[in-house]
This record gives sequence, structure tokens and C-alpha cells, in this order.
Amino acid sequence: MVQETKIKLCGMFRPEDIGYVNQVRPDYCGFVLAPGFRRQITKEQGARFRRALHPDIAAVGVFVNQPCGEVIRCLEEGVIQMAQLHGDETEEDIRRIREAAGKPVVKAVKVKSRCDVEAWLDSEADYLLFDAGTGTGVAFDWAVLEGVERKFFLAGGLHAGNIRQAVETVRPYGVDLSSGIETGGVKDLEKMREVMAALGRAG
Repeated sequence: MVQETKIKLCGMFRPEDIGYVNQVRPDYCGFVLAPGFRRQITKEQGARFRRALHPDIAAVGVFVNQPCGEVIRCLEEGVIQMAQLHGDETEEDIRRIREAAGKPVVKAVKVKSRCDVEAWLDSEADYLLFDAGTGTGVAFDWAVLEGVERKFFLAGGLHAGNIRQAVETVRPYGVDLSSGIETGGVKDLEKMREVMAALGRAG
């Protein structure tokens, strides 16, 4: 069961980060294409990173309250293969992006209680992502996810020391890590390797 869990490593913002990702081979690699965040990169940087990324790794763009057209263009131009929406996007926004680009959409949900989870269970998003915030590196009470049957990613406060417990407890479709694979604010190849090894994916 642990080996089947998809792994997304997010927040790559330096060329060497892509080299690290290519070495450890997660299923997904995330780029923050939203302005105002520490790990933000431009669309042009994202395109360069995507070209350098191993073809078996899917590129995911993270957006926060940006125009649907901007998200759609990034998908249509092949900068990314999946969009992850972290703001106040609506079901209408999700539907528009999916229909226009024909690519998967992930809707991030900030979880404080079970009500936050239930509010999105019927979403048209291809996947949900449950997190404590936007890249805060803080975990929430995983118990609120009990019984969730649709595919979702678990994020927030995950690292090599707790990732296996998280997967065995929550049984997510995938896990998403950013700060948990960093040292001093930059990506750490050894921490990436430790996460992959903890889930039986050592290269």
C-alpha cells in the first residue's frame, strides 16, 4: 500500500532543484507560479524547468487566485501538465479550466475542521489536496480525513520522519512535500532521498 502512494515534491525554484528531482524520481514536481511567494518562479522559468524535467515526472503549477485564462495558457502551452489551485477558486473556475485545457486540476483545501473537508468532497476537481495552509509546513489533525473515499493528496508538515505514519494512517492517493525537503530554505537532495526511501521508493 505504501509503495502505491504518489509522491509530489513541490516548490522547485532553482535549476539544481530539477537535477535533484530527476535523481529521486517522484511522480509529480511542483512549481509555484503564483506571485508573492518565496518559492515563486516565472512562467518562463517554469517552461525551462519543464524541459529539463525527466519525462516520467509530471509538472504541476501552483496558482493562487489568478485568472483562469492564465492557468489555461500554462496548461495549453505545456509549461505544466496539471494545475493546483490554492486560493478562493470556485467550482465554476475548476470546470472552466478542466474543459478548456483538458488537463487535471487539483483543488487545495485549507483544513481546520471536518466541515472544511466535507465542503469539497463533491468538487469537480480531479483531486483534492488537504493542507493546513499555503506552504506553511504545519500539519493538521489527520483524523478529520477519516472515511474520505475520493482521491486526495495530503500536505502540511510532512517529512521523512512522519511520512510513512501519515500514509499508513490516512491512506492518501498522494503526498505533497515542500518545506519538509528543505534545509535553510532551499531544497535538500538528501532529505528528498530520505522521503522516497521511507515510502519504499529509494532509487
